[in-house]
Amino acid sequence: MTLCEYAKKITDNIKKVIKGKDEQISAVVSALLAGGNILLEDLPGTGKTMLARALAKSLDCTFKRIQFTPDLLPSDITGIHFFNIKEQEFILRKGPVFSNILLADEINRATPRTQSALLECMEEKQVTIDGEELKLPTPFIVIATQNPIETAGTFPLPEAQLDRFMIRLSLGFPEKESEMSVLKSIGAKHPIDKTEPVADGAALSAIQSEVLEIKVNDAVTEYIADIGEAVRNHPDVVMGISTRGLLALKKMSQGIAAVRGGAFVTPDDVQKAAGYVIPHRLICRRMAKEQGSDPATAVAESVISRVKVPTENT
Repeated sequence: MTLCEYAKKITDNIKKVIKGKDEQISAVVSALLAGGNILLEDLPGTGKTMLARALAKSLDCTFKRIQFTPDLLPSDITGIHFFNIKEQEFILRKGPVFSNILLADEINRATPRTQSALLECMEEKQVTIDGEELKLPTPFIVIATQNPIETAGTFPLPEAQLDRFMIRLSLGFPEKESEMSVLKSIGAKHPIDKTEPVADGAALSAIQSEVLEIKVNDAVTEYIADIGEAVRNHPDVVMGISTRGLLALKKMSQGIAAVRGGAFVTPDDVQKAAGYVIPHRLICRRMAKEQGSDPATAVAESVISRVKVPTENT
């Protein structure tokens, strides 16, 4: 099975549940193939959790969900050693992080202490419990959701954690026709209840390795570096994109190339990836925030329009 065929199976399966959001579904599948963590940020009831569940159920792998709340503890995520009186020894009870796909629902409702439990997991694919380093299952991906407007009882994600998400995206409200399709399709049973695995989860690690072997030539690599430099030097930006962010841009571009069936990354792939990879990593000046509702997205679009695009002759 080719990378494109693998991606299409997952994409088509998700579309049975999420209507009218083909572009966003394609982006999520691209990030999955590239091995990146995903942040879904949107209003309540727009399908964030449903999209994450549909993606997980499309793969034959382990899936765990954590509902983040202010009283959630780090050990509720990673696990804890408890004393077994019968055996007279400490035994590790592994937390939900020991899964292939972890859904962190409403991640910004947990305290910073609890949020920090995911930092090591997301970047190094391991957890440290009582000084013992434990590897997580392979593959391991975090899909997190959060509400961008309801701030009561929430704790904003720190920049270090945002940088660990390969992409951030919003679903938005569907078009009228798509919304009508949703209304008609949901009766006594929800489409998610009928969703079955269509792709081998065990093969995903090999698929991800294959995706990251997709060729990125020197001209496109320089294009990615030029985008990073232009973002950092933009007059409206206080903190620009990190080197890790540029690596995420490269990997997401490879994921997009894989989904379309390409053997190499094109500048178009980079431009599509930029809108998902760059904005959530930026801190913009107050003046820029006053001028627009989402200045980081405006910065990304401005940079993409100005940076010279490599051609076949360059």
